[in-house]
Amino acid sequence: MRSTPTHTDPYATKLRRATAERVRQVRRDERGSSLVMIGFSLMALFAATMLAIDVGMLMTARTQAQTSADAGALAGATALVYNSFTNHSSSGPAVAGAINTAKTNLVVGREVSVTPADVTFPFNSVTGQADQVQVTVYRTRARSNPISTMIASFFGIDTVDVAATATATASPADAATCVLPFTIPDKWTEKGCGGASCPWSVNETFDMYAKQGQNQNAGPPLLHPDIYVPPGSRDATGYNPSTDKGLRLVLKNNNQNRVAPSMYNAWAIPGGVGGDYYRENIAACNSRVVAIGDLLTPENGNMTGPTQQGTSDLMASDPNAHWDDGCNCVKGSQFPVSPRIRAVPLYNPTRYTEGQHSGRSQPELEVVNYLGFFVEDVNGGGEVIGRVHPISGRIRNPNSPAVGAFAQAIMLVR
Repeated sequence: MRSTPTHTDPYATKLRRATAERVRQVRRDERGSSLVMIGFSLMALFAATMLAIDVGMLMTARTQAQTSADAGALAGATALVYNSFTNHSSSGPAVAGAINTAKTNLVVGREVSVTPADVTFPFNSVTGQADQVQVTVYRTRARSNPISTMIASFFGIDTVDVAATATATASPADAATCVLPFTIPDKWTEKGCGGASCPWSVNETFDMYAKQGQNQNAGPPLLHPDIYVPPGSRDATGYNPSTDKGLRLVLKNNNQNRVAPSMYNAWAIPGGVGGDYYRENIAACNSRVVAIGDLLTPENGNMTGPTQQGTSDLMASDPNAHWDDGCNCVKGSQFPVSPRIRAVPLYNPTRYTEGQHSGRSQPELEVVNYLGFFVEDVNGGGEVIGRVHPISGRIRNPNSPAVGAFAQAIMLVR
């Protein structure tokens, strides 16, 4: 059988050759890679933009949330000092102050979520009391106020959560500034009732020895002397910012013959002496730190005039501030804390009396505590009228808390 010859189509052959050549060209051609590179570059730019905008916003939100928590904790601690140290209730001044202050500090333009349950009062093992305020604020999905993202939403991340916690303390203070340059004795237990404890009053005198002539405590020891127990002791007798708040004192210039709540001794704040310096330190705040345990240097001479002048200037610095018996507090001040609320050093009446008895010309004025004092008025005789009031102070020695101190130091601890 004879085979049939095969005829090749010239067009088909040409087409196959052209196709093969085109495939070889495409393999060698690099022009398509530029499109891929552009695509990857756009994605990288988009990611960088997301990082710059959303991460930057998130960092700002975290900073603002911490500021909100810090402010709330400090406000709560301030309320512990100036309103009520023991009221930790959900409607009390510490919780209300913490919440209101935290909410005024916006996070990315919106109010944080903070409830009474978010304000707690941790126990302070150093001071042995619940003198800390912890506040946690939220902008989260669980609280229905998360932070919306911008670029990240294209990747399915529509919101992010932010929360912050801060703790402030109102711890016993062992030092103070803005101290008034006059001092009164700390409170004691009155024993002038035949050995029994008498009701203490501002008109009493501290007596360990019999009176001799015009001199208090110059004679022999009394059978039932008055008793002073300093702060930090189990049965401390001194002033208390809670139980003594609102107590009215009329302070008169002391001739160093009497130890009485109503008699003040003028003393020189380190840095100067004399009537003008003394008057200035009443009218304005002296930033010098005065600490518990310091010995005060008595001013020489009669300071009645400078006391009257300096107190008048102090009252003029906040003229509308006044004491309100209804709330047992200061009202009308143009300041968060009136500058007319000042620290008065309290001296150790036992040490002073021992100096009296020994005949010292200037008995020692040892600072044992501070008294917060709202200056109400002053008369022409230099008598300063005021009310006992809580006050803040400083901590000079953090390793040795001043247990029982009248003043409290307000500060963030974490």
